Amino acid sequence: MRISTRIFGFVLGLLALLTVAPVMAQDKLWLQIEAQPDLNTATDRARAYASVFPQVEGYHLKSGWYGVALGPYTSDQAVQQLQSLMVQNMIPADSYISDGSSFGDQFWPVGGQTATAPAAPATQTPTAEVVVTEAPIPDPTTALPEETVKEAKAGEAALDTGGRQDLQAALKWYGFYDGRVDGNIGSGTRGSMAKWQAAQGFEATGVLTTSQRKAIVEGYKGEESAFGFETVTDPESAVEITLPLAMLQFDRYTPPFVRYGEKDGSGVTAMLISEPGTTASLAGLYDVLQSLDIVPSDGERSLGDTSFSIRGRNDKIETLAYAEIVGSNVKGYLLSWDVARSAQMQRVLPIVQSSFRSSGEKAMDPGLVPLEAAVKRGLMDGLAVKKPKLSRSGFFIDAKGSVLTTTEAVDQCGAITLERSVAAKVSFEDKALGIAVLTPDVVLAPQVVAQFASVAPGVGAPVAVSGYSYEDRLPAPVLTRGTLEEGQGLNGEAGLARLSLQALPGDAGGPVLDDSGAVVGMLLPSGAMSGKELPPDVAFAASAAALVEALTSPAGPALALNAQTSTAKATPDAFNAAARGMTVLVSCWP
Repeated sequence: MRISTRIFGFVLGLLALLTVAPVMAQDKLWLQIEAQPDLNTATDRARAYASVFPQVEGYHLKSGWYGVALGPYTSDQAVQQLQSLMVQNMIPADSYISDGSSFGDQFWPVGGQTATAPAAPATQTPTAEVVVTEAPIPDPTTALPEETVKEAKAGEAALDTGGRQDLQAALKWYGFYDGRVDGNIGSGTRGSMAKWQAAQGFEATGVLTTSQRKAIVEGYKGEESAFGFETVTDPESAVEITLPLAMLQFDRYTPPFVRYGEKDGSGVTAMLISEPGTTASLAGLYDVLQSLDIVPSDGERSLGDTSFSIRGRNDKIETLAYAEIVGSNVKGYLLSWDVARSAQMQRVLPIVQSSFRSSGEKAMDPGLVPLEAAVKRGLMDGLAVKKPKLSRSGFFIDAKGSVLTTTEAVDQCGAITLERSVAAKVSFEDKALGIAVLTPDVVLAPQVVAQFASVAPGVGAPVAVSGYSYEDRLPAPVLTRGTLEEGQGLNGEAGLARLSLQALPGDAGGPVLDDSGAVVGMLLPSGAMSGKELPPDVAFAASAAALVEALTSPAGPALALNAQTSTAKATPDAFNAAARGMTVLVSCWP
């Protein structure tokens, strides 16, 4: 172990963090953060830690090594300090809570108190100059000798099944063992013990001595108790799971969720999931969970026939969700935590994941309504849905699902989606014209592909814009009717058409259609004539001729565009079907 130089940047915060009340002598615990085989090295390490932490103590351990510790604290303070300092990577990952029973003579601070005396409060102001006197340095040769491998193995053989399981559980807790906790000491357990020994600076014999077993098991149990693991069997959802209830507290039922909020500012929340249904319900839940704010977009996810898993992470939170079909129900759980807790949660997650099970055939009844509606009712009760920065319109321009839209829809987006769920990327932009082409991540099969008019309609001709006027609030596009006022811009700009219609911001990027259903242009944002406040019924579109020229130019995306095949007026039903079939919701996400 070694203290990183970056921790000195946290000194001021730590001084506040480690300011605690006087510790009662009958309730004293330490955080053992380091052990060294010789006194000189241990003294140097204690001195380094003391330059950062106000409560550093050093003791000659019964193992013959020299330990550096923080404390003493009450049990509550020790748990808090261990959690806080490990989250900030301020102390080594294998630090643990000790009751001091392995401490012998004190070597730091020089002239300091023995292990039986409480530390003075960190906030205490000295009233006189402190005179430090040298204390006798213990002779390491007088310490009890460490066990031989034969003696260590004999001590190990004397353990009962519970003791051997505790040892395996401790090795698993610290990430050195991934086998079954069955109490059988085989080659896997031996190898994990050797890895732990090597990580602590011990000889990697694969057989832990009595003091080593004590250190790792006590450390594991101390940390485990800090999380407050309890097995919860919820009667309403019929879900059984082990949760860290030192971090969580029951909140309320909002079918299909059992909600747990954070406790004491832990930054950890959880939900149990229980819903009648099978495959369709599972897929619906998979989609709905990804629409929540607490499920970041980045991360691995997988949907199968009988289960799904979702991992999400951003710079603030990390989330794990899992659900599976159990009989005629869907059961699962979701955990979300502050990224500052990520190191700790890597120890929590295996316990939660391995403990989850259905405890009965019952499921939470959402009121006999479809899953999505039930979930949305729950969302209104405090679960926020992710919202895009903005949504605009677009339309299909080839059989593979390429979409033409306005550059406004794709400017400074962290991600872009089509129809709320299909990811897409910008494959072409013409900023002068104000257009962008989006290519979906998967090949789509559009109902309708735009046909571009070969001849522009005359002045006064009826036109209609198909667009998501109200952005993502409605499930289908809206038709807004108007007329073509002029085949150029107000200043005579070629490639533009001036329209008379009442468009809204969400309509931008939508197709402008003549009465045959052919595309005669693409609606531009209302700011196309920047610097001018125009009447509300004035709108502008990039003309079909300008669009075709840009899309088929050598610098364009080289798409096979469809030309108008008929100029006959379409029936109302055919016109509506064509307009809505080609129009796409384009969403820009942060």
